[in-house]
Amino acid sequence: MAWKATVKEGKLEEYKYRHAHIWPEMKKVLKEAGIKNYSIWNVGNELFGYFDCEKGVKFAEKYQADSPIVDKWNEYMKDVMVMEMDPETGAQPKLKQVFYLE
Repeated sequence: MAWKATVKEGKLEEYKYRHAHIWPEMKKVLKEAGIKNYSIWNVGNELFGYFDCEKGVKFAEKYQADSPIVDKWNEYMKDVMVMEMDPETGAQPKLKQVFYLE
């Protein structure tokens, strides 16, 4: 699963700080959703995130969308980033793969 987002102007250091101090309960939700190998990258204010889904993308999307912890995290993050969610899944909009090298 790959996604992209934007950090608000002047908020990148705060975004990094919050992720360096991610809540233990948020980590637990991500792991329960089957998410592993999760990394977030930036270039300027643009973010790119990638994670593997052990239980499938649909399960991970639904698990996150149904979690009050994720709702709380999203509320906490909305002052530092533009929060766009897929209306169908309630999760981050997915990027579409255009190339794969095995």
